[in-house]
Amino acid sequence: MLQGHFDIQLIAIVTAVACALPGVFLVLRRMTLMSDAISHAILPGIVLAFFLTESLSSPLLILAAAGTGVLTVLFVELLQRTKLVKEDAAIGLTFPALFSIGVILISRFAGNVHLDMDAVLLGELAYAPLNRLKAFGYDLGPVSLYVMGTILVINVVFILLFYKELKLATFDASLAAALGFAPTLIHYGLMALVSVTTVGAFDAVGSILVVALIAGPPATAYLMTDKLSRMLILSAIIGSVNAVSGYWLASIFDVSIAGAIATTMLLIFGLVFLTVPNRGLIAIARRRTRQKWEFAQTMLVIHLFNHEGLPEAEAESAVAHLHEHLSWNPDFTTQVVKYALNNRYVSRKETQLTLTEHGRAIAQQALVQ
Repeated sequence: MLQGHFDIQLIAIVTAVACALPGVFLVLRRMTLMSDAISHAILPGIVLAFFLTESLSSPLLILAAAGTGVLTVLFVELLQRTKLVKEDAAIGLTFPALFSIGVILISRFAGNVHLDMDAVLLGELAYAPLNRLKAFGYDLGPVSLYVMGTILVINVVFILLFYKELKLATFDASLAAALGFAPTLIHYGLMALVSVTTVGAFDAVGSILVVALIAGPPATAYLMTDKLSRMLILSAIIGSVNAVSGYWLASIFDVSIAGAIATTMLLIFGLVFLTVPNRGLIAIARRRTRQKWEFAQTMLVIHLFNHEGLPEAEAESAVAHLHEHLSWNPDFTTQVVKYALNNRYVSRKETQLTLTEHGRAIAQQALVQ
């Protein structure tokens, strides 16, 4: 029982990390939906490979699916380059067509064999440990763990070997081409990697969770850092946390493991989206509020500075009439005055406001700018 729990979590972690690493580059290239397109469009490749091998466990299925994934990307880009359709429309036209071809092939030629939508597109983490790899009478562990572990190693090696090229081609494809880095070749290599990863993860976690694992952790990490290397590491960590916490959430509430992981992913993304320092929604709201008060405070000290030493200075600096001179709401004016007093931009003597040296310097600086 404990071994089963451990195996499921280990498969989930390895799959999450394997999906998150190439997913980083999809998020940065604004191609996240391409993973969804590939996850459906590879069906005809799987079906054709099955017709050749008559086995759902053959490695040829992964290779054929990877080739179909690259073909999907090629078709999308060919349509996009015509300038007649945009990328989202090209994706919407391409993957339903390829997916439909796969469905037709299955319904027409595979009616009497065990090959259907569930067999090639859906997986269940709870059952993944049941398919064991055995050799010489020894149980070596779940097949899914070896498949996804191999894919994870391939992804890591590819990223390490071509890190510089991937980075440059992702952020500036023109410069990459000028420096002779062949961004097109790098691009299709990355798409082949995404295809292989997607197919390999199907049997373990299912197509929907694959898309979530490719998009969720990198999107969350993107909110937390601007550095690519750090984003890759954070994506792997976030994917692992999602996998483990989602599994235990499913165990506690007795629900689908894949659904719980996807839900956890959304919750963690939402938490980061709200609370991450400097970039989170709360930080942005606080910054905008602070900027509003600072701007109003600056307007107040400029107003006082412009009338300082003039005959009307006493009337213009009277707290009771400031809202009239500045065309502000009286309550808002009261709050601005309190803010300026707390920051020692102004001082108050009975009903009059006077600039401090600091407030006068701020006014002069603002006027010069």
